[in-house]
Parts: sequence; structure tokens; C-alpha cells
Amino acid sequence: MSIVDQSGTYTLGGRQVKRLGYGAMQLAGPGVFGPPRDHDAALAVLREAIALGIDHIDTSDFYGPHVTNRLIREALAPYPDDLLIVTKVGARRGSDGSWIPAASREELRQAVHDNLRNLGVEVLDVVNMRFWGDGHGPAEGSVEPALTVLAELQSEGLVRHIGLSNVTPAQVREARGLCEIACVQNQYNLAHRHDDALIDDLAEQGIAYVPFFPLGGFTPLQSSTLSEVAAGLGATPLQVALVWLLRRAPNILLIPGTSSVAHLRENVAAAAIELPASAMAELDGIGARASASGA
Repeated sequence: MSIVDQSGTYTLGGRQVKRLGYGAMQLAGPGVFGPPRDHDAALAVLREAIALGIDHIDTSDFYGPHVTNRLIREALAPYPDDLLIVTKVGARRGSDGSWIPAASREELRQAVHDNLRNLGVEVLDVVNMRFWGDGHGPAEGSVEPALTVLAELQSEGLVRHIGLSNVTPAQVREARGLCEIACVQNQYNLAHRHDDALIDDLAEQGIAYVPFFPLGGFTPLQSSTLSEVAAGLGATPLQVALVWLLRRAPNILLIPGTSSVAHLRENVAAAAIELPASAMAELDGIGARASASGA
């Protein structure tokens, strides 16, 4: 059994994937814009991910733009039969690297075709619709217009499964009334636990939850607590944050990103870390204190 196998498996896109995957966003240049600093190193990270047993890669054609998908194709095509590539649509990039919402029918159709072309595939395994909310996090608003377009593309055989990104529980409920939802991708970590109830509800429904920013938005005190627990376990804070997520719920799938082979191996090693009950309680307290303070 490889280390990544110790993370367990869960259903995503109609197949079982290992719960510790890889997010390709950091392979693009600074600000997720332009080419990588080191092209060969980026290819090496992708090939090492497969060698380590990772079978779930998260990407988007608006990373770069076009950069990460072309790197994935160059490094990994023809793709392993067990590799699941999840992409997302709903944005485009300005010439200055800005992020611009792009959710019209024409923009979504173009984005799907861009992903198909740059990945070099005839059908996309999973496409997440990325909503932009209030610019900082999810905000209410109907998901029907965008999902109607993705459902059309699904009926045309270009998309197998549809997911959601940056959404509220009400939007998830609306979406599930429109089409089958494969996964939800939101910000969630030890210090940001607004989705606790949503994660548990999705677990009951057999739907994967894919958190991003595992260390995003920690206060100095929260970071200090995490660092102390990590030091006691002989691990890094990021490794402990990842293993806590794996223990939090069985439907959580991880996609930590990096542009370094060494850091990739370090992330994968988190799957083998055991969290004693005392450490788990201390880490849970980070979220409890955040909730009490209204964070």
C-alpha cells in the first residue's frame, strides 16, 4: 500500500478516487498568471503525483490562462485509465491577470471547449461551476442559468459530471433540484468552519466536498496553536491541517497544490500521520474559538 492509499477513497465523478489528490493551480506563474517559473519542474511535479499514486487532479483553463491544462497534457497524456481530472469554469483572465466572472451561455460553452482542447480530451470528467458570490465568499443568487448551460453540454456528451464551487447551502439545494451534483468545492479549514453542517449533509447524500485554502485566513493565535500541535507530532502545520481535514468527514477530498516535488511528497506524507484524540480535540478548539468570535 502506498502512502496516498492510506488517505482512503471516496466516490467522485462516478468512480472511486483516493481522498488525497493534487491541485494544479500553483503550476502557473505568479498570481496564477502566465507560464511557470520552471517548465521542467512543473512537468516533474505532475509526473511525481502520478508516481505517488494520486488519481485526482484539480485544474482549470483559467489558470494561466491555459497554462496548467497544457502542462497536464504535456506531462501525462496519454492519461492513465484511473486518472480523474476535475476542471472548473466561470471566469476568464484580463490582460493584467485580473479575474473576471464569465458565466454567460457563450462564455461557459467556450470555457468547456477550451478545457477540452487544452487537456486533449473528448469529454471532461467533472466540471465545477465557479460562482463569484460577493467577491470574498459565497453569496445568494440563483444557480439555474449557469447549470442549465452545463446540463446542455452534458447532454451533448462533452461533460460527464457537474460540480459547484463557492456556493451557499441554499444554492446547493437549488442545484440538486436541477441536476445531479458530483461535488462541492468551497473554502473550509480548521479556522473557517461555516460549512460544517453542509459537509455533514453532503456526506449523508454521498456527495464529495473538496475544500480549498487549507491554511487560509488563520489568526496568529490559531497559527500558533496549529504549529504547537504539529511540533508535538513531528509534522508541519500544513500536514496537520490536511490530516485534520481527512479525519473531519469521510466525503472530504483534498487537493493541496504545490510547484515543488519535495513539497508534494510532504503533502502526501500527511496521509500516514496519526492524530491522537488529544491533538484532535486541540485542533477542533481552533474552529470552536473562531465560531465563538464570529470569524
